[in-house]
Amino acid sequence: MSKEAVFTMKLEPELRDAFMAEAEASHRPASQVVRELMREFIERQRQARESDAFLRTKVETARAQIASGQVASDAEVKARAALRTRTGGAGA
Repeated sequence: MSKEAVFTMKLEPELRDAFMAEAEASHRPASQVVRELMREFIERQRQARESDAFLRTKVETARAQIASGQVASDAEVKARAALRTRTGGAGA
């Protein structure tokens, strides 16, 4: 992969020195470590967005079901749970 872009940043000298020392101790160039950190950050952010979207969809679905009256009473939920326990997880 071509590495033509330049990224400049300001940081505390102590942070830079500690980072450079750790990169050297791991026998890797600092730029490689920064690229790995960037990729990990990008992946975590993508996963967080996907998780948020999934949860938002689940909440919207539940709200729509409640609004349309598609709800189970407390007794029905407990009965289904008891049935699952008796049948080993299968069933209603």
